[in-house]
Amino acid sequence: MTHTDPDTPTAPVDEDAASFTPEQIVRLFLDAARDGQADLVASFLEAGMDPDLRNERGHSALILAAYNSHADTVAALLAGGASVDLRDDKGATALAGVAFKGDLAVARQLIAAGAAIDAPNHAGRTPLIFAVMFNRGAMAAFLLESGADPDLRDGEGNSARLLAAQLGLTEVTALMPALPTA
Repeated sequence: MTHTDPDTPTAPVDEDAASFTPEQIVRLFLDAARDGQADLVASFLEAGMDPDLRNERGHSALILAAYNSHADTVAALLAGGASVDLRDDKGATALAGVAFKGDLAVARQLIAAGAAIDAPNHAGRTPLIFAVMFNRGAMAAFLLESGADPDLRDGEGNSARLLAAQLGLTEVTALMPALPTA
């Protein structure tokens, strides 16, 4: 039997207080990453949350934060041990999503953290191919400066170089290293 001091206040117990299931906790974590709640993400990580948890589409917290341009959240996740090249169900990495969206600040963070510059998705599309496909000239320039290969081909035989030429993106094409001559 425990003895309680009648002069010591005790916290009321709320029998109806909601307790979260593990699935709900994961959802809260992933939602916080997607919404850019860097402090909440950091708190989850400090409490031992796996930084590489994924949603039903394979999107990791890092992919969600990067795609939605939340640089502070990306920084918290990388500091918390998130895998920079984790792939979603379509084989895309966080860098591919950022290349599509054109967020240079987040792309710089990912490259600095060691992201594979030419990681193709399941269709063979690299971040540079996405940048060219969606006319993200500044992103294409950054990826090329970072060592992206403009001649890797996707499953349809397209490369960033070919797509840039087809789309008339002469400024992007001019940034690409010259093809070797025979």
